[in-house]
Amino acid sequence: MTSYVRRAATVTAGALALTIGLAVPALAHVTVNPGTAVKGSWTKLAFRVPNERDNASTTKVEVDFPTDNPLPFVSVRPVPGWDVKLTRGKLPKPVVSDAGDTITESVLKITWSGGKVGSGQFQEFEVSVGPLPKSVDTLAFPTVQTYSNGEVVKWADAPKADGSEPDHPAPTLKLVAAEEGEGDEDGEAPASPAAAPVVAAVASEDQGGNNTPALVLGGLGLVAGLVGAGAGVTALRRSRG
Repeated sequence: MTSYVRRAATVTAGALALTIGLAVPALAHVTVNPGTAVKGSWTKLAFRVPNERDNASTTKVEVDFPTDNPLPFVSVRPVPGWDVKLTRGKLPKPVVSDAGDTITESVLKITWSGGKVGSGQFQEFEVSVGPLPKSVDTLAFPTVQTYSNGEVVKWADAPKADGSEPDHPAPTLKLVAAEEGEGDEDGEAPASPAAAPVVAAVASEDQGGNNTPALVLGGLGLVAGLVGAGAGVTALRRSRG
């Protein structure tokens, strides 16, 4: 009986270790964050790149941008210790944007190199893009990760037909429709500077209660003071005359 229990425990521990071993790589995929953005909006994307190797560092990251739904404007946030290169070029075929413009070239790729992501570490590479297309539900960003030992891993697999995740999925951004009242690529109109004093005055009344009596008394006191000053000046002139 004891021997059977020991064997069962060993099998259970082995299965648990195998499950954990299979789960770890799935958590170490290259991803784009956040994973969801509003159609037609501007957004900041962070390509999160974890290092999956114990004996090598990640030294280069190449992200391909979509050419069937190109992004008109792309800017990069500097990463300390890394060099960045934006590669612009002609699209395989012209694309008509949501605004009706014909786009013939755009950013095709961004490459980060010269830095290092060590074992057990990850790095985020941020870009600002927009406006996002309104006619599609997803954007894929195939990524190539290069290690210091020369190994190259391509994160470019499309989702499987059965809905399961492939071994090396491409970082994918999901696009959703804007909710009612949510700003689009034009954003919300900024508040008028002329309205600021009014808002400040209202806030002051809200915080201090009803200030009307105090304002009235203050005004009456000011008028009385001015009248008194005028009377004094008139009396002084008469005395001198």
